[in-house]
Amino acid sequence: FYFARSSSLSRGRRGNRHSVLSDLSTSSRSVNFSDALTWLRATLFKYYYLHPESLQRTQQPIKILNFELFFACHDQTDKKNSTFVLMAGIYFHIPFCKRICAYCDFFKSLDISKMGALIEAMHAELELRHGSLHDRHIRTIYFGGGTPSLCEPQALQGLIDHAARLFDCHDLAECTTEVNPDDLTEEYLARLRDTDINRLSIGIQSFDNAELKLMNRRHTAEQAIEAVRRAQQAGFTNITIDLIFGVSGFGSEILQHNIQTALSLGVQHISAYHLTIEPNTAFGRKVAHGGFAAVPDAVSEAEYLFTHHALTQAGFEHYEISNYALPGFRAQHNAAYWSGVEYLGIGPAAHSFDTQTRHWGVNSIEEYIKGAPGGEETLSERDHFNEYVMTSLRTLEGIDLRLLATQFGQTRLDILRREAAPFLLTGTLRVEKGKMAIPPEKFLVSDNVIAHLFET
Repeated sequence: FYFARSSSLSRGRRGNRHSVLSDLSTSSRSVNFSDALTWLRATLFKYYYLHPESLQRTQQPIKILNFELFFACHDQTDKKNSTFVLMAGIYFHIPFCKRICAYCDFFKSLDISKMGALIEAMHAELELRHGSLHDRHIRTIYFGGGTPSLCEPQALQGLIDHAARLFDCHDLAECTTEVNPDDLTEEYLARLRDTDINRLSIGIQSFDNAELKLMNRRHTAEQAIEAVRRAQQAGFTNITIDLIFGVSGFGSEILQHNIQTALSLGVQHISAYHLTIEPNTAFGRKVAHGGFAAVPDAVSEAEYLFTHHALTQAGFEHYEISNYALPGFRAQHNAAYWSGVEYLGIGPAAHSFDTQTRHWGVNSIEEYIKGAPGGEETLSERDHFNEYVMTSLRTLEGIDLRLLATQFGQTRLDILRREAAPFLLTGTLRVEKGKMAIPPEKFLVSDNVIAHLFET
């Protein structure tokens, strides 16, 4: 290991840049590479948590190790390519939609006429807040919504170019935009291919027209299939699609059709979400009036297990509760959210995280365009602990027990082990090679496990 030149670390304790790693030269001789990374991440976490003044903005960007390891979740590596996949990310929120989906609880707007003014405001916010990221190296960029495919590709590229002027984007590995199937004309895809966007997230949800109609989606099953094929023909080789299961009135035959169709298209990644009925949605209002209902728990479990087995048997890795990827195609941007890495959110209602503070934009397009400030909260050590437990148990890797003890103390680890005991007895949790994890086939009950292990 070699520490990168860092003016911020050289101002550390006793004025010695290497004091943070004072025993690295001896300990690294007796442990393997994986153990050394665990120890190093824990050491860095403790140092920066206890000495936040070392993260003051400097003209020299903070670089930690030649592979930019900082708050990287242990073992979250792309082993096939031998590269670390976690650095800072940028999220751009494009909130406009032509139609509101029946299940959607995200911040959105039907007033597409404000698109131009919003993009200008996003450039202004990017310029204003770019200093909030300590890590100046950007690994991923993500355009979400809303429906980013309502935005001209040149406008998306303009935001990417602006980010590249403010940050080091030379190692940009993944640049994703969410798209709606009926927006993906040959002409639109050709212009999208001229941008730096190299990954498409296509919001399909179902390949059944009746189910799509119930969800108030604006595309058909036939358009969804054609959209994927067009994207592939246009040259996109990293495509993820969204599917929703657990929809009342649509049983196992429809789910089987949806999964089989998705697999037949040869996409690299599938996000399969169980329908969540939120109060402030069309589905939520229907439930309140007795016109719709959530599926029974037994149906939820059966459909979840069918999805899990069908996709894993087809070669997909079930690496997060709702996400499946072929080898080498995990969603790198989302992995940052699950692993405590910094990210900058630009746009109305977009969230940011700088490892200590969470910030969110105002949830009004009109106020956002005027430059109204959002809100923020500083996370306590308990918040950090709970978030580590929550995000880790939603992933295949789970909780690194030694890392948890080093970061948060042996007492917390002892309490965690005690609280986890009932779940370990039933097999809902398991411990292997120092990791406590929920088996993927049991991810559906993760919320109950996580709530039980939270520190209150």
